[in-house]
Amino acid sequence: MNYIKDLIEELKLEAIVTRRYLELVPFDSLAYKPSEKSESLGRLAVHIAEIISWWTSVAESDKLDFKQFEPQTFSTKSELLSYFDQLLNDALNSLSKLSEKDLIKDWSMVYGKQVLFTLTKNQVFRLFCMNHFVHHRAQLGVYFRMLDIMVPATYGPSADDDHIILINPFN
Repeated sequence: MNYIKDLIEELKLEAIVTRRYLELVPFDSLAYKPSEKSESLGRLAVHIAEIISWWTSVAESDKLDFKQFEPQTFSTKSELLSYFDQLLNDALNSLSKLSEKDLIKDWSMVYGKQVLFTLTKNQVFRLFCMNHFVHHRAQLGVYFRMLDIMVPATYGPSADDDHIILINPFN
């Protein structure tokens, strides 16, 4: 079993589904929030795209400093999708250069000098990168439902969509 290859293939499949969600982001409703405590639809969509860059950070470094983080904003869907595609390409390239030994190295999320957490890269890829990515995509689906926007099929059909990805188009 090649864990890195499996991780890359899983990221590719999740990215296909996620891109379908991002293609449906209504740029005329970016300020929408289901509640005052919620992130805006626009910020949530960009955050989902930004999470892809964390894969590159984990692969290429030993930490990510959120004190230096500047969120992106986009005025068009095309810009958002291009950003997502570029970050995905960068992440896949970085992941392909890893060795199995790299996965047991520690990686930290920090805010300046404050360490927020330290885990092995393997744990960070699963918990922080993949699970976080899928979690926020699901949130976007709830926003879509509340705005009466089609919710794409994810791991099975949705009430709006029966398009299911059964074959990995990257093989």
